[in-house]
Amino acid sequence: MATMARANSGPAYPERFYAAASYAGFDGSPNSNTKDIASRFSNDVALILYALYQQATVGPCTVPKPSSWSPVEHSKWKSWQQLGNMVSIEAMRLFVKILEEEEPGWYSRASNSVSEPVIDVQMNHNSNVEPIIENRNSFAETKIISAENGGLMETQDKDVVSEGLGSIVVYDKWISPPVIGQRPKARYQHGAAVVQDKMYIYGGNHNGRYLNDLHVLDLRSWTWSKVEAKVVPKSVESPSPVNIAPCAGHSLIPWENKLLSIAGHTKVPSETIQGKAFDLQTGTWSVLNTYGKAPVSRAGQSVTLVGTTLVIFGGQDAKRTLLNDLHILNLETMTWNEIDAVGAPPSPRADHAAAIHAERYLLIFGGGSHATCFNDLHVFDLQAMEWSRPTQQGEIPTPRAGHASVTVGENWFIVGGGDNKSGALETVVLNMSTLAWSVVASVEGLVPLASEGLSLVVGSFNGEDMLISFGGYNGHYNNEVNVLKPSHKSTLQSKMMEARVPDSVSAIHNVTNPTRDLESEFEVGHEGKIQEIVMDNIDTGHQKFKGEETTERIIATLKVDKEELESSLNKEKLQSLQLKQELAEAKAQNSDLHKELQTIRSQLAAEQSRCFKLEVDVAEQRQKLQTMETLQKELELLQRQKAASEQAALNAKQRQGSGGVWGWLAGSPPQNADNI
Repeated sequence: MATMARANSGPAYPERFYAAASYAGFDGSPNSNTKDIASRFSNDVALILYALYQQATVGPCTVPKPSSWSPVEHSKWKSWQQLGNMVSIEAMRLFVKILEEEEPGWYSRASNSVSEPVIDVQMNHNSNVEPIIENRNSFAETKIISAENGGLMETQDKDVVSEGLGSIVVYDKWISPPVIGQRPKARYQHGAAVVQDKMYIYGGNHNGRYLNDLHVLDLRSWTWSKVEAKVVPKSVESPSPVNIAPCAGHSLIPWENKLLSIAGHTKVPSETIQGKAFDLQTGTWSVLNTYGKAPVSRAGQSVTLVGTTLVIFGGQDAKRTLLNDLHILNLETMTWNEIDAVGAPPSPRADHAAAIHAERYLLIFGGGSHATCFNDLHVFDLQAMEWSRPTQQGEIPTPRAGHASVTVGENWFIVGGGDNKSGALETVVLNMSTLAWSVVASVEGLVPLASEGLSLVVGSFNGEDMLISFGGYNGHYNNEVNVLKPSHKSTLQSKMMEARVPDSVSAIHNVTNPTRDLESEFEVGHEGKIQEIVMDNIDTGHQKFKGEETTERIIATLKVDKEELESSLNKEKLQSLQLKQELAEAKAQNSDLHKELQTIRSQLAAEQSRCFKLEVDVAEQRQKLQTMETLQKELELLQRQKAASEQAALNAKQRQGSGGVWGWLAGSPPQNADNI
């Protein structure tokens, strides 16, 4: 997946890659330390490390397919060939990332020293270093004590204002509140949720090590504290507590009086998605017992609460395969269901953002594959079970992955993320009714707000909504809190933009569902027309609308508009019927083609299996043939030797018989057989 380059965490690329390659056992040759690599990693990990090493050092695979019968060589060639034209630097980053996931402390062991992120602080006579105790390890956190009021204040990056929230009157500006208490360890890919003016942070990733700690930030006093959680036993028969494994890339969802942690990568991956619940009243963790066919385990997915269900989309499984499937978990029955959707879904991806609009439309934005980031917008209609890709309006954000998002009314705010080169500096907002983008705020420099894997939640302060970000990774791991108050002016402007955008995007359901309810569209358009006329007349301040003559003109105008809309309605109905027929025909044809494709695939697989067996049989027959040829030659040689021996024996007998007769006639004695 596309990630930003690491900084202040060991050497830069490509030196970091070569250090990782040397540690993993690659010395520069294609077969370097094969036994050592195979003994340290699983087969899948060893193959992908080999392929990434070849891609980074040699380039795309151009060698022909191995002709030998070794399955290892075939697998290595296939893994390398599947990387396609991935650039060298991306292959290096993926190599290091995979190694960090498999062996989090590899760099420390390789260099015999722990290299923690470097945090630059200003010189201050009142500076104080406070240790943070995490998992029985002490980590020093550098803070600066303000000389004016003694409050804890950290050094701030550019464009992030540090002051108390009570004095902030500027909207659409990121600020850093005066947070106190024991801060969580810096991390990214964690989960965050707000329940009753408290923000909870759970799990995450720090230096490739998964975490399972739970922290809470009181949004009224801005005080951090760590939650000492207990674990509920599996059952009465099995009193031993369940294992709450550290995880990262999961989703944290508030539900009733619980926090639900869904999916995520763990050190020992499971086959299917695992869920756990933290009870806020008892302070205990328990495992979610679900029914039905659970989806494959994954991380970097989106989990969206819709009513009493969770909608899960995409992510990356434990084998680093990107996904684009849809699943629903009913929280009342705890039953899984896979969605059989129509339409073109988003391409497989992870680390995207998702939001729900009008309790019906699921929006997916951005995300990344192994080498590419996206900025496309997809909409899934949960009633029609249909994917669509509407046209975006306004200033479309740059491609990004690892960003965070939250909704406030019909506005969808998106913060952070990166495009494999740099972090996204703009905080953007999408009006989910008009599908129009706009920029809310912008930052500069290497700030936590331009990180990947940060979290974003919405809270309230003095009756006003505020966006709260935490953590992230932008070269070093962060544990800073930043807040932004979205302005009411921006909300009003986004609502007024509805009348300015084309009718084709004035409502999501007009874009996502071609068989929409045209009667309701007419009513909405008619009502909107009246509202627009009234607003125009209020702005001009004219009082002539009180007169009967003006009223009659308005009524006449509305009647004409109504007739035009009714005519358009009839045309739309006819077109809708035609589209339904075409859709039904296309579905039937697609179903036939799918069945035919499956049949062909089955036949092809059978033929491939048969061909493989035939090739093996041919090789065996060739060996037998060569053996038979050798035996034939030996047989012919023996036959010739036998014939020669028989002929010699016959000649000897003939000579012996002839000599005895003539000798007897001549009166000479017969010779001994030994003298013949």
